[in-house]
Amino acid sequence: MANSGVQLLGFSLAFLGFIGLIASTAMPEWKASSYAGDNIVTAQAMYEGLWMSCVSQSTGQVQCKVYDSLLQLPTEVQATRALMITAILLSFVSVLVAMVGMQCTTCLQHDKQQKDKAALAGGVLFIIAGVAALVATSWYGNRIAVHFYNPFTPTNSRYEFGKALFVGWGAAAFSILGGGFLCCNCMGASSGQAQSYPKSSSRLGTDYV
Repeated sequence: MANSGVQLLGFSLAFLGFIGLIASTAMPEWKASSYAGDNIVTAQAMYEGLWMSCVSQSTGQVQCKVYDSLLQLPTEVQATRALMITAILLSFVSVLVAMVGMQCTTCLQHDKQQKDKAALAGGVLFIIAGVAALVATSWYGNRIAVHFYNPFTPTNSRYEFGKALFVGWGAAAFSILGGGFLCCNCMGASSGQAQSYPKSSSRLGTDYV
């Protein structure tokens, strides 16, 4: 029961990370306009995401525009898009594979060894997806910080971390942590099974006279 509980906990955390990756990728607030400085006009706020840019007026009205051209986007946006989509696809495959290896499911119930391997593969894929998302969000955040501290960047053109970055970091952490629980549980179960085999008798032929 303990192994099943750890496995279920790992899958739950990784699944929350999968949902968080989707939400982070779709959110338009990857970076938000900064209000640092004395000459900043706060009548409107600007947000930029992976797919669109938005302007929020002080009246509460929000206007968003989808990017017109993919090739004109900055390199960090294109690379972040690719990494986040890869992480989402890997997480989706991980969910299917890990569900096959879960002890609470009936798939491969007759073959415990293959079931453990499926759960282990799902955990590894979750970890890879989390690392890909962590690289994407960290690189995007680093570019924001570099432009922010660049003295040649105009004050009204500086941006800070948006909400989507924090959601992405949390989702990546959940994916890596959940995948780690799945892997540790499977490796622990395999070692336990290896130690449970009875030792063969060393006294062979003692019954013969």
